[in-house]
Amino acid sequence: MNSNPAHSPVGDFRCGQIAVIGRPNVGKSTLLNELVGAKVAITSRKAQTTRLPVRGIVTTESAQFVFVDTPGYQTKHGGEMNRRMNASVRKVLSEVDVVLWVWDAARLVEADLAGLALAEHSVNVIAVPNKVDTLLDRAAFAEKISEVAAMRSFASIVPVSATKRTQTKALMGEIEKLLPLSEPMYDADDLTDKSERFLASEIVREKVFRFTGDELPYRSAVMIEKFETEGNLRRIFAAILVDKESQRPILIGSKGETLKRIGTEARLDMQKLFGGPVYLELFVKVKSGWSESALVLRELGIT
Repeated sequence: MNSNPAHSPVGDFRCGQIAVIGRPNVGKSTLLNELVGAKVAITSRKAQTTRLPVRGIVTTESAQFVFVDTPGYQTKHGGEMNRRMNASVRKVLSEVDVVLWVWDAARLVEADLAGLALAEHSVNVIAVPNKVDTLLDRAAFAEKISEVAAMRSFASIVPVSATKRTQTKALMGEIEKLLPLSEPMYDADDLTDKSERFLASEIVREKVFRFTGDELPYRSAVMIEKFETEGNLRRIFAAILVDKESQRPILIGSKGETLKRIGTEARLDMQKLFGGPVYLELFVKVKSGWSESALVLRELGIT
């Protein structure tokens, strides 16, 4: 996507991959976007927003950070899609140099520990309690940090607030210390390894999560039917998949208002990310059982 050459390694230049792990809805994608300085991962208050690993890239004069946002590891739901999402977390953890274990500073639960247990003890893990701006009991949090420190040998513990940008620079400093000496993996101005086509589908899916009910997002997916470029203009035609005919009117809304809002908000985000005008057309398709179909999941990239 970019043509500028990568930094040439000089002296002690460092480069490595950093997995961002944690249970659903602890702010992994929000933290990734803040560290990268651009919206490369979609966010919402609903769990399981992230379905595929997304890499966000930061290159400085001394290092290249390749962050990998993973799906929230969870054992509550079964099914083919969730099995594949959990498998992708395990695969990412076998390939990275550093792990950021993100958890809600106000609420450490058993599900947080399930994700942490996947990280090998040979890998450097930084504990990252997020959302410290929401803490009401600082003394209780200090006790919790002591408990966490006793769980395993962490490289460091860095409390942050991704939304308030609290301690994010300190976190970057701690990560850089742990990256291996290496040539950069990507061009210096790359922000992500994903294509514009993928990013467009994710932006639409984010808006579905935000503007529909609690259950529908987990029964929906987005497929880009056509992605055309004409100069600086992008023409995008996207299908939103749902399981049942009864879900179609939920997405469309009264007089088409919900689908129109999804489209408008998605288009504005795309224009900001792509740096040019976007024509976006959305339509709804009913595809029963899509989340259990190996063929559809492969088409969506969930392997």
